[in-house]
Amino acid sequence: MMYWYGHGGGGWMWPWMVLGNLLVLAAIVVIVVIVVLFFRALSQRPGAPGSGHGGWGTPPSPGPPGPRSGPEQIIAERYARGEIDEEEYERRLATLRGSPPPGPAHP
Repeated sequence: MMYWYGHGGGGWMWPWMVLGNLLVLAAIVVIVVIVVLFFRALSQRPGAPGSGHGGWGTPPSPGPPGPRSGPEQIIAERYARGEIDEEEYERRLATLRGSPPPGPAHP
């Protein structure tokens, strides 16, 4: 029996076509998985922008404690911007730390 495009492939052509399609599909899946893993590894490496942690599932290591915390940092920033003077800065810092403010006592 003659087909439109020649003699046709007979009964053995369709298994090869199915196998070829499955191989192409498997190759596409493997390539996509490799690309996704590559970009995940890039985003999780230490120091990567936006990674938020040390990479490979490890939590970020705590840095050295800062010289000031919370309210003291805010007061220091206000002093650095010039919103409060040195006397006000020292007075507020002493109040936060629970010690008497430096300088002359007010009556």
